[in-house]
Amino acid sequence: METTDVVIVGSGFGGLAAAKQLAKSRVNVVLISSTPEHLFQPLLYQVATGVLDAHEIAPPIKNVLRRHPTIDVRLGKVTAIDADAAVLTYETAEGTKQIGYASLIAATGANQSYFGRDDFAAKTFSLKTIDDATRLRVQIARVFAEAEKADEVTRHKLLSFVVVGAGATGVEVAGQIQELARRHFHLPVSVTLVEGAGAVLPPFGGGLSEYAKQSLVDSGVEVLLGTFVTDIDEGKVTVKDSDGIERKIAAETVVWSAGVQAGGFATILAEATGAETDRAGRLLINPDLTVGGHADIYAIGDMTSLNGYPGQSPVAMQEGRHAADIIRRKIDAGTPFVYWDKGSMAVISRFSAVVKLNDRVSFRGTIAWGMWLAVHLMYLVGFRNRFAAVASWLVAFIGTARPGFDGVKAVAAAPEPVVAERESVLTH
Repeated sequence: METTDVVIVGSGFGGLAAAKQLAKSRVNVVLISSTPEHLFQPLLYQVATGVLDAHEIAPPIKNVLRRHPTIDVRLGKVTAIDADAAVLTYETAEGTKQIGYASLIAATGANQSYFGRDDFAAKTFSLKTIDDATRLRVQIARVFAEAEKADEVTRHKLLSFVVVGAGATGVEVAGQIQELARRHFHLPVSVTLVEGAGAVLPPFGGGLSEYAKQSLVDSGVEVLLGTFVTDIDEGKVTVKDSDGIERKIAAETVVWSAGVQAGGFATILAEATGAETDRAGRLLINPDLTVGGHADIYAIGDMTSLNGYPGQSPVAMQEGRHAADIIRRKIDAGTPFVYWDKGSMAVISRFSAVVKLNDRVSFRGTIAWGMWLAVHLMYLVGFRNRFAAVASWLVAFIGTARPGFDGVKAVAAAPEPVVAERESVLTH
């Protein structure tokens, strides 16, 4: 049976950060990914709303790691682990394989949570994968194309959107749909943002949350706070507010961005190690990022819960580097992980964003929007991706075109959603 120094499962921000850190010490790494590309997930909403094309935020993993000869990238899905024997089993296009490891880093992220209403998955659009973003983009193109030819009543029905969850993704989607309608298609839309908490962008709080809410309202988005979705039927969403009052909202398109649920490899790992999980299925890891009583197994990112750290890419990257530094003996085994919070940011619409560096330093408006562009440009992988993103942003934000809709409009009337053709194995 094949063996290696380190196996990393997952190709997100945390997995790649760990791999690059280990490569500094020329540690032999096998990285197993369920997809051939590294996905810049925070920009999926821009693919969905036509600002960027899929290839601009999803470079091939092998290209990202091409300068690191000690990292072997493999396409596959992990199906089992023997934690005591330190052996991983995974499925590939060629069949079932096994690999032994000295250390394991799990970084498979999390899926969408529907809070016990799994039937909502088939009735809504999520934004976790490239295929998700492509399906939503085709849906948006379809309803706008049909609305242009429809009578007033049908047009109003087609152009009704409900976005569930007022975190960063929900706010960005709601703002971009409104802007897309106004500046690209020149049609009136109904966009309703539904949030169970009492504020937009709850982690920001205070003036920033209020600014985000008011910016959305000013752009034409209806914001419902303290409100929960109780049912979704064809063409409508039923919500209930904190007073128990129900309301039905027209919704041809429902975007779900509320909550996450760990599963797949997180479940396999919990069963194999005896590690406890929270209600969302996330692994309750040790302070040094190890899992259960296994000092050779680390878990990072959205599939874990530790000290209330947010499920954001900076946390995953810092955790990935921390685990790698323990493995390559740059820091002592058992060293607790401490997150360095560099701040949070979210775009609301063109030239409008919020940035929170700490409790005393924050920015809003055009300055925050420029900071958001700069940070996201810096984290995009590869020169070509950065160049393409800048070009697309200029066209979409300074001009009125949406490059991502050029090819989609041609298939907008297709009866079935068109998804990106790409080599893949079943996702976790």
